[in-house]
Amino acid sequence: MAQRDRGKAVAQFRPRIAQLQLQIRSVASDSRNVNFGNHALDRMELRSITTLDALRVLRFGDIHGDVQPGRQAGEWKCKVVARKRGHREIGVVTIILRTGRLFVKTVEWEDL
Repeated sequence: MAQRDRGKAVAQFRPRIAQLQLQIRSVASDSRNVNFGNHALDRMELRSITTLDALRVLRFGDIHGDVQPGRQAGEWKCKVVARKRGHREIGVVTIILRTGRLFVKTVEWEDL
């Protein structure tokens, strides 16, 4: 039997964007599954973006840019973007936690 190397990182396979997008939309359909960090709440207040705006982005938006591994194995970080009706695009940087919940790291206007 081969001996396993201890201390070596295990490679994570990036999930497909389409699958991740469906997962985010499904999880965000119940706002109890979405936690907002203090930084996100501060930025939302500063930028006049409401919690409902951010939840709508998670429920209906698309992933833009790279999907990156989170701090913990099995977690993924990405930016979900959607246009606020008759308005500008909002970006919500979120982490899909191993528990299946979402953690909103920050929220921003995309045109700035």
